[in-house]
Amino acid sequence: MTRLVIVDDDPMVRTGLRLILGGEPDLDLVGEAADGRQAMTVIRDLRPDVVLMDIRMPDQDGLITTELLLAQPDPPRILVLTTFDADDMVLRALRLGADGFLLKDTPPPKMIEAVRTVAKGEPVLSPSVARQVIAAATGGGEPQRPEAQRELAKLTEREQQVAIEVAQGNSNAEIAEHLYMSVATVKANITRIFAKLGVDSRVQVAMKVRDAGLL
Repeated sequence: MTRLVIVDDDPMVRTGLRLILGGEPDLDLVGEAADGRQAMTVIRDLRPDVVLMDIRMPDQDGLITTELLLAQPDPPRILVLTTFDADDMVLRALRLGADGFLLKDTPPPKMIEAVRTVAKGEPVLSPSVARQVIAAATGGGEPQRPEAQRELAKLTEREQQVAIEVAQGNSNAEIAEHLYMSVATVKANITRIFAKLGVDSRVQVAMKVRDAGLL
């Protein structure tokens, strides 16, 4: 059972998400918050697995809240809620380590699938959106950066192949199929990649791959 908390200052959005997600047998909507400060208390008390985080809120926005949450031990997975997929604050949240983003007008079946995907530790970024986000987050210019290339050189050839697949927005199952590996082996490679690059999200891996000019 995946425990969820919704954080959004719009009560209509919270109601809509509650109706969409609340009836799924494997999803347990344990709490809601109307702003970032309230969210910190709710999340501390309820210990959800996944937080659906609105990025634009008064007082304490979703960016600050995401940063504070991810600085804590054993943080929840953060799925950013946004209206526009190129919102600068969303890009900054992904840099901080958010697990992906979800457009507020996403069809209900896709929204449910996205929550389940994030709960399993995989990002919610389609290949086309992943490329857009990575390009925008890194400035969209010439990607060759010596420091990123040095970091990627720490990886074995196989780990670099997996990292490139991650940067292309592919799931663990898709990577396994493309590289003729088991899903367990893919997960093991990703764990080593995280450790060697000093990152804690697939989006951060993707940004480093793009910076190194490997896309």
